[in-house]
Amino acid sequence: MNEHKRQGTELRMQAALSCLLVIDVQEKLIPAIHDGDAVLDSVAWLIKLSREMDVPVRVTEQYPRGLGTTVPQIRSLVLDDELLEKVHFSCMEADTIRRQMAAMGRRQVIMAGTEAHVCVLQSVFQLLEEGYQVFVVDDAVSSRRPRDVELALTRMQGAGAQIVSREMVAFEWLNCAGTELFKRLSKGYIR
Repeated sequence: MNEHKRQGTELRMQAALSCLLVIDVQEKLIPAIHDGDAVLDSVAWLIKLSREMDVPVRVTEQYPRGLGTTVPQIRSLVLDDELLEKVHFSCMEADTIRRQMAAMGRRQVIMAGTEAHVCVLQSVFQLLEEGYQVFVVDDAVSSRRPRDVELALTRMQGAGAQIVSREMVAFEWLNCAGTELFKRLSKGYIR
């Protein structure tokens, strides 16, 4: 038996085990984010993919009175009960978020959002500490400065998070070609 199976982790992302967690894509923050528009496009793509694959979605907002609410492009894709407010940098410091994550029963967390070196990083660390398997979508995270993103991804990977692309998420969740779902998604999502 390989080491990952003994530890109760999987090498591949599986839709039935996954949830998508989007961190702080907010109105006053996104304009300052490096490649912010590309990050928003990737986040929207991941949310739409999650909907097609029946993967739960949660979106956090860091102190919305100060940073504004989730940008409209993303907010329009999110249900009210999927939006979670927080004040700590790590979303897992909020009991309501920790309870929601546990209640989903999904041990693979696909991560996207901003800022990579602050709220994403600290949330990843705490998720790992609490036994979640974490996959950070490289093309769906950013910070104000590119160097902070690089350092954050290096630290997250060193701590045990896997760094992936959005297409890795899609193809691993799909698992095989030739299905109706694959055909439908390949027309609208996979490019």
